[in-house]
Amino acid sequence: MAKKILTTPISAEDLEDIHVGDVIYLTGELTTCRDVAHRRVIEEQRPLPVDVRNGAILHAGPIIRKHGEDDYEMVTVGPTTSMRMEKFEEAFIRETGVRLIIGKGGMGDGTMRGCREYKALHCVFPAGCAVVAADCVEKIIAANWMDLGMPETLWTSKVKEFGPLIVSIDTHGRNLFEENKVIFNERKEKVYEEICQEVRFIK
Repeated sequence: MAKKILTTPISAEDLEDIHVGDVIYLTGELTTCRDVAHRRVIEEQRPLPVDVRNGAILHAGPIIRKHGEDDYEMVTVGPTTSMRMEKFEEAFIRETGVRLIIGKGGMGDGTMRGCREYKALHCVFPAGCAVVAADCVEKIIAANWMDLGMPETLWTSKVKEFGPLIVSIDTHGRNLFEENKVIFNERKEKVYEEICQEVRFIK
């Protein structure tokens, strides 16, 4: 099977045939954007200083090495827990026009609505692979809101085949984590009943 690579700028049409559980990769521009940046855009109504319309963001706080004036190296860039941005993500998608959101773990109903209505994806990058992620970064091309400190700065990079990214929310209203919860709970109940028949003091 051919590797599915999205290249920025990303159109709504590019996402139509992508579904939860698919594995994709990103080439183009990627901006780290996490808690405080989301709060500034939504609560403080400050415009994002980076144009991410038809682009991609990463919920991450990277470690950066500075080599000179405006010369930075991405040392590690592990994803942070996406659910922390759930409060803001639906409005963030609407306001910024972002197409691809990458993080760790699942997100909720708000993000699912935003992805369905405004045609975006949420994807999961494997946790514990921060150095692998940094290896996909070819160059840091911009840094914005540096007053927030290294983890919260908006670091915009050129990336090549950034991934693997597992699609957790697609444009069709599906949420992989929520669907899996149903399946796993059904399996759990069956196993629980089997155990209770053998070990009666559990009940």
